[in-house]
Amino acid sequence: MNVGKIVTQLAVLAAVLVGVGVPIPEAGIVIAVLGGVAGYYSEDRQGLLISAVALSIVAGGLGAIPAVGGYITGIVEALAGVAAAGAVVSLLVATFEKVKP
Repeated sequence: MNVGKIVTQLAVLAAVLVGVGVPIPEAGIVIAVLGGVAGYYSEDRQGLLISAVALSIVAGGLGAIPAVGGYITGIVEALAGVAAAGAVVSLLVATFEKVKP
């Protein structure tokens, strides 16, 4: 297992924990850093960008599900943060690769 997969799994775990309400100090920074590192090691940039957009769109509409809607919304919003941070870093890496000689 490579570093990218391990960091991605840690990012998803952190997003799920934050989404269900586990208090993690500086959770936003943890999610952003793990998402950024996962984006750096990502091999599927297009999938990451699509995931970031899709999760951001879907995140707000899941609260209407009875009993678990709040938890699912929290998890999806945290995953959207992970994907957004990864997408930004992935775009920066792609830009750097195009520009470097």
